[in-house]
Amino acid sequence: MFSNKIKVFLLTSVCIIFFFVTCLEVKSQETKTIEGTAFVVDGDTIRIDGEKIRFSGIDAPESYYKGKEQICFKEDERISCGKLSKAFLIKVINNHKVICEIEAKPDRYKRKLGECFVKQKSLSRILVRNGYAFDYPRYSKKKYAEDQEFAKNNKLGLWDMKFEFPWDFRKKN
Repeated sequence: MFSNKIKVFLLTSVCIIFFFVTCLEVKSQETKTIEGTAFVVDGDTIRIDGEKIRFSGIDAPESYYKGKEQICFKEDERISCGKLSKAFLIKVINNHKVICEIEAKPDRYKRKLGECFVKQKSLSRILVRNGYAFDYPRYSKKKYAEDQEFAKNNKLGLWDMKFEFPWDFRKKN
């Protein structure tokens, strides 16, 4: 009878330990929320309370990449499309509180990845739908493809200019 109590105790202990380990693992995979006043770094990156957050699934033109800025052309006019994208994001945020849902894993540069919202509207979706950022199919699973198609069909933002996709610009530079 004494050995049965030990077996029950050990089995119960193992079950409790398993429960807590599993519970902690699930908690660690949940998204974290960061909110506050945002400082716009560029068209797809912000900083809140010192935390740099890269919008996952989209890509915006580069305002400064290895000493070079990405240029777009509207007729004969040279336009810094990275600065244009950044300015659009600043205008959209307009000193409103930004709430970001941060993914569990950072990107390869150790930046936090997430989707950020102003007044419950996705900044990523707003940027892509207005033509100031692009659906990044390599990472988005085409989450923003319809928004991009809308911008393209209506020649919004960069779709009214001659440009190269940011990933192609970085590859060349």
